[in-house]
Amino acid sequence: MKVLVANLGSTSFKYRLFDLPAETQLARGGIDRIGQAQSAAFVQIGEHRQEVTLNIPDHAAAVQICLDQLTHPEFGCLKTVSEVSAIGFKAVFAGKLSGVRLVTPELLDAMERLFDVAPAHNPPYAKAMRQLKSAFPEIPLVAALETGFHDTIPAANRTYAIPFEWTEQHDVKRWGFHGASHRYIGGRISEILGRKDLRVISCHLGGSNSLCAIKNGQSMANSLGMSPQSGLPHNNRVGDFDPFALPVLMRATGKTLEQLLADLANKSGLLGISGLSEDVRDLEQAAATGHARAALALEVFAASIRQYLGAYLAVLGGAEAIVFTGGIGENCKLIRQKVCENLEFAGIELSADRNQQAKGESRISSDTSRVEIWVVPTNEEIVVARQSAELVGGHKTEIVTNN
Repeated sequence: MKVLVANLGSTSFKYRLFDLPAETQLARGGIDRIGQAQSAAFVQIGEHRQEVTLNIPDHAAAVQICLDQLTHPEFGCLKTVSEVSAIGFKAVFAGKLSGVRLVTPELLDAMERLFDVAPAHNPPYAKAMRQLKSAFPEIPLVAALETGFHDTIPAANRTYAIPFEWTEQHDVKRWGFHGASHRYIGGRISEILGRKDLRVISCHLGGSNSLCAIKNGQSMANSLGMSPQSGLPHNNRVGDFDPFALPVLMRATGKTLEQLLADLANKSGLLGISGLSEDVRDLEQAAATGHARAALALEVFAASIRQYLGAYLAVLGGAEAIVFTGGIGENCKLIRQKVCENLEFAGIELSADRNQQAKGESRISSDTSRVEIWVVPTNEEIVVARQSAELVGGHKTEIVTNN
């Protein structure tokens, strides 16, 4: 079964083509600057790589370019488009419509109603899904909602201390996100350590960030709450923030609530603190040359991770493994070091040498550490491919369990 997994941005389309159940990656590619004068597209099929520049008006046209490349008579890996059994999406938020589902008008309506909760994610996905559903009605579209993995979180870890009817009637709760990444990490570290009865703290650190407490493969808590703007600081999104500061800011700045929410979603996080960049690599370089706000942004980021790490040790009653993943988690030695400093009392001891040398899947804890510390590259796409194949192969309309 061939499954195309799509990762969408407002002006980008990245994809991987998998052959299931072997889980062989047949191709990968991407298109940037969709809707702009000059779009850049590439495809990698085996040893063949093709790059072209052309005008691509929307995501439906981008997918058509993708399919044309995959079925190219000289280097393509598909004979016809009909070989694609499904297009899977790492969709973000549709409220109660969680789990893994076929893309339907009901699902799209739910995603669109929640644009203001997930403004960076829901609009491009909903728009592209509608375009693709119209342009390729013969290909099933599957949405693997990021919230699905967190359906197992106990009510005590999901419920806000708000009027309870808001929770019951309006679904205001800690939904949790990054489900595909945390699901993959929970499964992969279980394979690495050769046991399923693990207490794992998964640290997904990248453009957006979250920690997840995982017990026996199931999510017990996630630092992201009702929206992807919550929890840890993100590249340009706020993280945890007291809503009662908003009236103060409205009076002081003259900005409307909508303008302030836009600032919290686009001009905050590491970018907001540093005033320099949302990229940790830039912040490291600047901090090393004495840029005080860049250094502060890194300290705030690491301190927030440590706070959730300590909380999740309490949630799980300890841990067998801490795993760093995502672009920052996999590549930033400094953040891993700062997070693990002075945690020997909890049985967490980082090896400085292993941390410096880590590449790919790497154990970075010392030999005497009671808790194993690992770097494990995530693979959200293969999770979405598996879920899409299960749904379409079983002719189901939804999968809402975590088994």
